[in-house]
Amino acid sequence: MNILTRLLTSISLLTIASISFAASEQPWWWSNDWWEQGQLEVPSNHKIKTTWVSVDHDDNEIPVMVARPDDNKKYPAILFQHGRRGLDDLIQLHVKRIAARGFVVVAGDVYKGRLLDSYPIGHDYALEGDVNQILTYLLSRKDISSKKACSYSHTRGGYYTIKVAVKFKRQENDLACYVSYYPHMQDPNLPEPAQVYQYAVEANDMKIPTLIFIGEKEQYQRRRPIEAAIKVMQENKVDARLIIYPGVGRGFDFRPDNVRNFADDLASKDAIQRATHFMNKHLGK
Repeated sequence: MNILTRLLTSISLLTIASISFAASEQPWWWSNDWWEQGQLEVPSNHKIKTTWVSVDHDDNEIPVMVARPDDNKKYPAILFQHGRRGLDDLIQLHVKRIAARGFVVVAGDVYKGRLLDSYPIGHDYALEGDVNQILTYLLSRKDISSKKACSYSHTRGGYYTIKVAVKFKRQENDLACYVSYYPHMQDPNLPEPAQVYQYAVEANDMKIPTLIFIGEKEQYQRRRPIEAAIKVMQENKVDARLIIYPGVGRGFDFRPDNVRNFADDLASKDAIQRATHFMNKHLGK
């Protein structure tokens, strides 16, 4: 390589290294402070406290976990909805991790409320009304700072919360955004072809900003409907984002220590920080 070529190469590299996007062109994930000044965003950390309350609906008493920073301040509202596992010890850890970011998180154990076993195969449509009632309870609390809530879910909880947004019309006035980890994006009671090749029709009517996380190795019959739903939301001009973590499978946010790997940890920490930024933005914090 001659001197002129080396000089031109250096100039090109310098130009690339110092490039900055115009405000109108800058991708949502880009950070000039990180790229140019090496500044990493510092996540918000709060010591938390948890309590249990009950919410009544249809003559059922639903146990509800409430996790929030351990102080007297108000924080934005988050509706956490578990999936087929139920609200067991591992899932309660995720509730606490969200609260520690600076949210009031309400998580109803809707299976216990109806005396259902964990890991149900079929879907009980009455559960959708239970989740809707828990949202009403959340928005009635005096310790929340936001007028709306964001829903935050995983697996089948993602189906419950999309139904609450669309079927119960809570996206009109009460929900600011939808966040879900590898949601079951289809009615679980529909036949197998619908599970693999279609998506929940409610996605056609979603209006609120949506953020979904999956692993690259997500089950095919789950990944395909998610990708299709995201595509139709984007075509409908909804701010819908799908984050896919390479080398990661299903359940990366709650896999126990004996089967966790480094990729799970990286995905879990990155997802919760992305979700925090996303929800704070749409809840006005």
